[in-house]
Formats: sequence, structure tokens, C-alpha cells
Amino acid sequence: QVQLVESGGGLVQAGGSLRLSCAASGRSFSFYTWGWFRQAPGKDREFVSAVTGSGTYYADSVKARFTISRDNAKNTLDLQMNSLKPEDTAVYYCAVRRTAGNIYSRAAVYEYWGQGTQVTVSS
Repeated sequence: QVQLVESGGGLVQAGGSLRLSCAASGRSFSFYTWGWFRQAPGKDREFVSAVTGSGTYYADSVKARFTISRDNAKNTLDLQMNSLKPEDTAVYYCAVRRTAGNIYSRAAVYEYWGQGTQVTVSS
């Protein structure tokens, strides 16, 4: 089975930076789509960023501030978050999909999920 473990969350002040990491292990290390989602209490889970075999994608709310990257050899995914805002506060989840496809921003297309890591940004 596949296991995803996120790390790197924490408490920072507005304008600060954090780097999240996601490590994959288990039955398969070959994934086409890697994504980050976030969810604040009482709110829907929302797309943050994804990287696929075809490109890199960001939600409008994080463009120019966040950078996604992956290391296929190590089966890891990172999210560098700069210029953080209080509205970025949420639990951040890593997710992966094995097969190719045109959809990357909908949670339903992902097959495996991590447990999440908390990011809190104070004003």
C-alpha cells in the first residue's frame, strides 16, 4: 500500500515562509500527478498546486508566492510557501494519482492522501 507523510508545517507570522514536504512509500513510487490541497476548519478542501508529467499548476490565490517541486528519484514533493498570509492558515494535504489525465485540481481524482500538516499564519 501507499503511504504519504507530510512535514514542515508550523506557526509563522504574516510575510514569512515555510517549506512543506511530502514523502511517499509503499507499493508504488511511480505517480503521474502530485498535488497539494488545504482545508481550514468549516471550509471545503481546496486545490493549492499540482505537478504532473505535463506541467506545473497553481491556484490563483497562491500564484507568485508558492512553488511546487518534486524529486522523482526520492519520491518526494515539496511546497515552498513565501509571503504567507493569514488566509493561508489551514491543514495542508499531499495527494497523488498514478495515471495521466487532464484534471488535477479536483480532490476526487487523487487516489492516495497524507494525514496533513498544520500551517498557521499570524497577523
